[in-house]
Amino acid sequence: MKNPLLTDNPLPPFNSIEAQHVEPAITTLISHNLQAIDQLVAKQQTPTWENLVLPIEDLDDTLNKAWSPVGHLNSVLNTPELRNAYNNCLPKLSDYATQVGQNQALYEAYVKLQTSESFKALTIEQQKVITNAIRDFKLSGVALAPLAREQFAKLSQTLTQLESQFQDNVMDATDHWHLDIQDSQLLAGLPEQAIKMAKQVAEKANIQGWRLTLDFPCYQSIITYADNRQLRKQIHEAYFTRASDLGPDAGKFDNSSLMEKIIEIRHEMANLLGFENYAKRSLAKKMAKSTEQVLTFLQDLAEKAKPFAQKEFTELQVFAKGEYDVEKLEPWDIAYYSEKLRQKRFAISQETLRPYFPAPRVITGMFEVVKRLYGLQIKAKANVETWHSDVQFYEIYDDVGNLRGQFYLDLFARNQKRGGAWMDEARVRRRLSNNEIQNPVAYLTCNFRAPVGDMPSLLTHDEVLTLFHEFGHGLHHLVTKMECASVSGINGVAWDAVELPSQFMENWCWEKEALAFISGHYQTQEPLPDDLLEKIQRARNFQSGMMLLRQLEFSIFDFRLHLEFTPEKGARVQSILDEVRAQYSVTPIAPYNRFQHSFAHIFAGGYAAGYYSYLWAEVLSQDAYAKFEEDGIFNAKTGQDFLHKILEKGGSIEPEILFKDFRGRDPEIGALLRHRGLVE
Repeated sequence: MKNPLLTDNPLPPFNSIEAQHVEPAITTLISHNLQAIDQLVAKQQTPTWENLVLPIEDLDDTLNKAWSPVGHLNSVLNTPELRNAYNNCLPKLSDYATQVGQNQALYEAYVKLQTSESFKALTIEQQKVITNAIRDFKLSGVALAPLAREQFAKLSQTLTQLESQFQDNVMDATDHWHLDIQDSQLLAGLPEQAIKMAKQVAEKANIQGWRLTLDFPCYQSIITYADNRQLRKQIHEAYFTRASDLGPDAGKFDNSSLMEKIIEIRHEMANLLGFENYAKRSLAKKMAKSTEQVLTFLQDLAEKAKPFAQKEFTELQVFAKGEYDVEKLEPWDIAYYSEKLRQKRFAISQETLRPYFPAPRVITGMFEVVKRLYGLQIKAKANVETWHSDVQFYEIYDDVGNLRGQFYLDLFARNQKRGGAWMDEARVRRRLSNNEIQNPVAYLTCNFRAPVGDMPSLLTHDEVLTLFHEFGHGLHHLVTKMECASVSGINGVAWDAVELPSQFMENWCWEKEALAFISGHYQTQEPLPDDLLEKIQRARNFQSGMMLLRQLEFSIFDFRLHLEFTPEKGARVQSILDEVRAQYSVTPIAPYNRFQHSFAHIFAGGYAAGYYSYLWAEVLSQDAYAKFEEDGIFNAKTGQDFLHKILEKGGSIEPEILFKDFRGRDPEIGALLRHRGLVE
């Protein structure tokens, strides 16, 4: 039987993929690609787009289409066999990337093409592909002396494995812990849906009572609503010691030494390439021009936010003492009493809003927003192979009926599924060597509460924002007009601008005109009533100073970690975090808090020395949205402008140029401060 990963399918053949297929397929493709590259280079006399770049894109694409479903399944349907196969392939893929990135003859062919007369005749998009490739060759160590090149390759391989191990430890630590409860009194204060979910989880495990887990929807319900203070403390400790040296599973999935090693290797690789530290190396592919610029941006924002945050925390302390006689707010009290204060001040809670946001209604409403903004139609498609019965599949068509892209939507939390929410690519839009266009395909993944019984999945307003955020990433990938893989969709986009389309989409979740069709009570279909809408708008910036400061704490910690490493002092993970908190945090931190041990964004994701990107891009996204506030939130011309000038362009042009083309000027921070409520 043919290996399903070696068949050129328009969509991944999820029903046929088994763990045993993975290694043979990846080994075969890598071997084929390396031979093909050698042959390509050997016959290069006069490199052109057609005889050099396009064949390389074909080879990359074939490998990506085989690996993409494997990486995805490893995140959403993790089994020991698949994890083993996935991890066995990581060093092979790392080695392959290094071999290609350090291929001197291939690099010289690209340079020769860039300096040839024919380069001038290429499109802007094609020129950008070649310019980026030459930059990436250098960042792969192509210019290093042979011994240094070898060392770089080894470090790269080790780093890939360590990052994967970090992610596995977080997933295992999250899945491992649970608390079984027989006494319903302990669950007092919890929303009905959370209690039903805990019951359902217990039934699946064949036990009596209720089972609490560290899946985020469960953790968040307990920490926000459970009246039992001891229960809140217990789950808080379990959650914030995941994959660490402390807590109920102390040392079992410990990421401590991995973090040290990851930071050390990144630093060493940056040094080999001639960068003083990894923070400087990370900016080679970003909008920000210097480490000073990033730190100044973050510290200025922190100075602006801190007085607001201090005031908010003082209000919370006064409230908890006055209304509940709480002498000292502990870390496991903050979310609970904040929710009480929000309800008292605005008579609103996320749970009050859930009935108005059944997932099916939110999804159709989200598609309606996109139709009004960009003229795009989104239709469900049945009988497509998926990895789980909950997964849905959709197609996007433009206003003249052309298929623009397709995506899978996997909304609910479950075991063997990585926490959080993300968008990833299954297929990239590109013009193939037979001149046909390959349409883009995306995975959109969230971790919301699944339906319980005959009740649909009901989302909080925060979760609606999350869904819109990921869908913004999805649109960026799916509606691109670019025809070269490496600058198509999200590819090639400066990492600190990649959050622009995602954060931008969130804005419609606050607008009455949009909420009229995004919301609808799951029993009566009534949209969100005006009084509730007014309350969520008034509560929008509740504790926004505290929230922003927390985000800044993560961003400054991440950046300093990669900026300040020295071999003598090591990574100083805990001490840098302690210093940042001493300077900027206004809330108490539990002595056992090991948040960093599960900070996968920077230790296993793409955000190393780049977590600041969320805030950097928010300046762009809020300033872009301000144009819709000026012109009308469903202004068709402004929508078309954003579609054509930002979303369709992918990574073909630098983001600051695209932004200026859309906005008519450089970005300004005013809209971010206004939307965050940080103006007096």
